Amino acid sequence: MSSDGVVVDEAVRAAWDTYRILENRTPTKERQQAQQRVKAAVDSVGQEEVSRGTVFLVGVLTGYLIAEPPGGGEQLDPLNDLIPAVIRKLPGFEMADPEQVPMATGVLMAAAMGMDTVVWRDRFGKIEPKEAMVHGFVLWLLADLFDSLVDKPGTIDQVMRETFDSMSAEQD
Repeated sequence: MSSDGVVVDEAVRAAWDTYRILENRTPTKERQQAQQRVKAAVDSVGQEEVSRGTVFLVGVLTGYLIAEPPGGGEQLDPLNDLIPAVIRKLPGFEMADPEQVPMATGVLMAAAMGMDTVVWRDRFGKIEPKEAMVHGFVLWLLADLFDSLVDKPGTIDQVMRETFDSMSAEQD
């Protein structure tokens, strides 16, 4: 783990795969492939780095939702619209530990303030599994919000996969 907010590409991709695992629209075969990629990333770079990748993506999606509302709608106010909408829905995830919600809220606040979410979160030490799970749920909720704003399920997944594909092509 570096303290400069840099996250290994493989960890960021695995973090997005955790979204794909949670997303019920992901076809079974693709879900299984995502699970395999997450396992391979955890084996390669560690669970901590994959968790940092999730924190990174929470920051990216939060920043995007605030700066450029999908579908050309009205700009979201992070304090009145975005953060409460996400945090209110966390109890809907049975496995979301309520004790982890303050840190997840802090990551969302850091993103809303334009801070590097990974640098901000790294100041508090290791991301424990229960906290990592909550960040994964937050990522799913942000993706779901994005899709609902464009009124087209799967849009953010397509954008993210195209981004990863273009990154892979640049590295080849």
